[in-house]
Amino acid sequence: MLPLLLAADIKPFDWQRILVSEDAPLLFLLEVAGRCVVTYLLIIGALRVTGRRGVRQLSIFELSIILALGSAAGDAMFYDDVPLLHVLVVFVMVSGLYLLFNRLTERFPRFSDWLEGAPVLLIEDGLIQLPNFKQQNLTQKELFGELRQHQVEHLGQVRRAYIEATGNISIYFFEDEDVRPGLPIWPEKLAAARPRAEQAGPQACACCGHVRELAQGGVARCHVCQQDKWLPACEARRVA
Repeated sequence: MLPLLLAADIKPFDWQRILVSEDAPLLFLLEVAGRCVVTYLLIIGALRVTGRRGVRQLSIFELSIILALGSAAGDAMFYDDVPLLHVLVVFVMVSGLYLLFNRLTERFPRFSDWLEGAPVLLIEDGLIQLPNFKQQNLTQKELFGELRQHQVEHLGQVRRAYIEATGNISIYFFEDEDVRPGLPIWPEKLAAARPRAEQAGPQACACCGHVRELAQGGVARCHVCQQDKWLPACEARRVA
């Protein structure tokens, strides 16, 4: 251990090395500031592309500042060649960008909706709104999993469901007396969807939830989504 300590080229508490880099001029701090702007925008862009489900409880800005400052702070803690002045510029620039983007989203609601996302209607009157649904980074499996966590048994119980900017699903239910036949969302029932109706009565499209009457053994294409897989519609009331 002693030879290793003696062989080290690093001079402890060398304030010249700690504060500034011996290999870069002070003007390099401006480049660090520029790097912060570019990197911050890249982080925002990546989070925007991956979708609101990846963000969940944090806002896109909160997550971006955690990622950006976390990396800068971590490097400065144990890399001897990372000057603190560079780290300070990173913190100042990222914090400034965070405040700037927050102000912009407060002043320009459309910019906020584009960047963070506005609430989007996914289900209306027991029917999946396919144009809205397809624009989200979300699968039917994920949507139905969220609904089951709210004790939803079939789509006929759901009056409206929104995906919020945080990625959470907000649900409004029908009153018990207004519950209508709907697509059952239990996994084992969804796996049993078939092109032919196994029994006469209301059948639910396994893709969008549209319900129509079919005779036993009847086949049809859903006029909403053009799919041909059906399940017997469920009429159970919601019991929490």
